[in-house]
Amino acid sequence: MDVTTALLTRRSEHHLVDPAPGDEEFAYLRRVAATAPDHGLLRPWRWILLRGDDRKELGACFAEEAPESRRSQAATKPQRAPLLASLVFAPACGHKVPEWEQLAAASAMTHSLMLLLHARGFGSIWRTGAGVGSSRVRRLLELRDGEQCLGWLYIGTPKASGSRRRRPSCDVSDRLSRLSLRRRVTA
Repeated sequence: MDVTTALLTRRSEHHLVDPAPGDEEFAYLRRVAATAPDHGLLRPWRWILLRGDDRKELGACFAEEAPESRRSQAATKPQRAPLLASLVFAPACGHKVPEWEQLAAASAMTHSLMLLLHARGFGSIWRTGAGVGSSRVRRLLELRDGEQCLGWLYIGTPKASGSRRRRPSCDVSDRLSRLSLRRRVTA
């Protein structure tokens, strides 16, 4: 699949089933995605993979912090895909590359990974929610000081099969301006 087709046909997939990429394939895709723009090559991110019963433990964390009427629903959220890749933002604090730029690098790498998954026939959706700031989730994922969870890529095979319609390209002309910058010399 060429890059243009991947960009125009990728969708956030809500219904994901087995198979998901294995650890070896995910490692390969992660290495490729890591070529995304990253000023300073800091790699200010890391992944924690959750499969099988590990997803139930994450669901238990979600349920503990949900309102009582929504606990069972919260507990099953991580079961929506066979693989959850927890995205951890691990900025290099005090580095000359500002933290916002490191966050942009983590986001660019994640989008690249989603495109690579799509090109291989997998689906994904980047989910966040209250769990990203949860102290219980922090403990479960063993996050270090200064790190934060940016959410989870839910990964698997899209349940609905068939070809994807291409998205129409958007008119974003209102998002472009031109300046005529001329140096004015004053006497």
